[in-house]
Amino acid sequence: MPGLLTMRRLLLVCWLAPPALLAALLPPLLGGPVWALTALPPVAAAVWGWWALGRNWRSWCYQERDDDLLIQRGVLWRQLTVVPYGRMQLVEVTSGPLERRFGLARLQLHTAAAATDATVPGLAPAEAERLRDRLTELGEARSAGL
Repeated sequence: MPGLLTMRRLLLVCWLAPPALLAALLPPLLGGPVWALTALPPVAAAVWGWWALGRNWRSWCYQERDDDLLIQRGVLWRQLTVVPYGRMQLVEVTSGPLERRFGLARLQLHTAAAATDATVPGLAPAEAERLRDRLTELGEARSAGL
């Protein structure tokens, strides 16, 4: 999952580099040292975002148990999602263009409850496919007993 952190930090830099560059070029054009302070907010946002993304990345984890899948995430607001294997209706692996560039995939679990947000981002494609196949197999076995 380190590729997920790298991808998110690259996105952070891509979003904050233009305002920081503009703020760095603006003071000489306007002719005043006071305008140099405009470079501080984008730089401060980049430093804070770099740190926050690292914390957020470390907060994601999942665990396969005998009867369900646990997904935990969040730093300030921690969320623990428990998805029983028998309640899974669809398990899919998705990968957008940027995720594919970094060799990542996202596992999405769908249940009958619309509020269930069961996503595991930043997996290696082989691990995501293995997990999808295993969860599908366990889901079919558990739902047959209902």
